[in-house]
Amino acid sequence: MAVRITGREIYDAVVRLTGRVDVLIEQQQAIAQDVKDHEQRLRAVEARMWPLPAASLLVALAALAVGIIPKITN
Repeated sequence: MAVRITGREIYDAVVRLTGRVDVLIEQQQAIAQDVKDHEQRLRAVEARMWPLPAASLLVALAALAVGIIPKITN
């Protein structure tokens, strides 16, 4: 017994496959946009957080200078 696959069956399968691929492409684009949004938000948080350690470093250096200057001048 031979199995026959007609051109119509192949066409229908390709159409179904194309529809599924289109859905996957849309999902991937949505995920890529979400990742891009998250990266931008993370960079914004990092940008807001960076001045805090820099300010702390400046205060620490100023305190060190205030402590060392009297000893150097004597």
